Amino acid sequence: MFQLKRSSVFVAAAALGIALGAQTANAWEPEKTVEIVVPAGTGGGADQMARAIQGIVAKHNLMKQSMIVVNKAGGAGSEGFNDVKNSKGNPHKLIITLSNLFTTPLGTNQPFSYKDFTPVAMLALDEFVLWVNAEKPYKNVKEYIAAAIEATKKGSNFKMAGTGSRQEDQIITAAIEKATGAKFTYVPYRGGGEVAVQLVGNHADSTVNNPIEAVAHWRGGKLRPLCVFDSKTMPYNDKVAGDLPWSSIPTCKSQGLDVEYLMLRGFFMSPGATAEQVKYYVDLFQKVRQTPEWKDLMNNGAFNQSFMTGKEYVEWVAKEHQRHYNLMKEAGFLAN
Repeated sequence: MFQLKRSSVFVAAAALGIALGAQTANAWEPEKTVEIVVPAGTGGGADQMARAIQGIVAKHNLMKQSMIVVNKAGGAGSEGFNDVKNSKGNPHKLIITLSNLFTTPLGTNQPFSYKDFTPVAMLALDEFVLWVNAEKPYKNVKEYIAAAIEATKKGSNFKMAGTGSRQEDQIITAAIEKATGAKFTYVPYRGGGEVAVQLVGNHADSTVNNPIEAVAHWRGGKLRPLCVFDSKTMPYNDKVAGDLPWSSIPTCKSQGLDVEYLMLRGFFMSPGATAEQVKYYVDLFQKVRQTPEWKDLMNNGAFNQSFMTGKEYVEWVAKEHQRHYNLMKEAGFLAN
């Protein structure tokens, strides 16, 4: 086993302390409690990431002011988005976004769009995994799809539990229907944590939960992952469930299900935020990303660790909006 010399350990620890504990001189910094709005229910991927960041900031004293997390899931997240939109010029309010940044206004005609918010940074992209209850007989996608098609022929469609209506989970479900010919009864819930519990309780036949939303149930032997909706397997080799790592889950495409989907985990501020205020939070998130707790979160949740800010992030968001418009139009999910 490779070992560092003791002196090296002290140097590394001191460097980490300087990087994380010392506050750099910013032209602006928060003057009161910072609120992270989660436009989704508790237990889901956005909620877990927001609360992890809150804990990391407090533990490593990365900000002089406190940070709180507030869930505002009503109206497929529109409650949270409209709250931040209507807080123009308030630099103490952030929102952690998922695909409902695009899907909610497109699918419901809610009066907001991604253009109403000030982009800060993409912290990661989240994977989607096709999950089934571990008690079910199918061990791979082929067996699962065959069973779903057979159920459709008998008029008893599989139940797919997901977060919200006309949101990312239902978009993926519609794509599976198109690719296979099977039909699903989509059952919406308020958050990814609740979705996973429904599958554990056999109240649904499958879900397309994010890894972090179902990992505890996989580790506990209650759920089985069949495939990941990405072009490549997840690059995490540590054992998660028994001897199985995240990298053991094959891609859906490799098993004949040609569907791919990744989701934003990023931050925006209210309208009217200044460049100095945005820079403060970008610097803060960079410090968060250096901590061992963040690395554990990324590994535990098998995140795609893409990071973007500035012009690159703005352009990516615009392209992602157009992609969701196309996906929702094809699925018939656009509001009239």
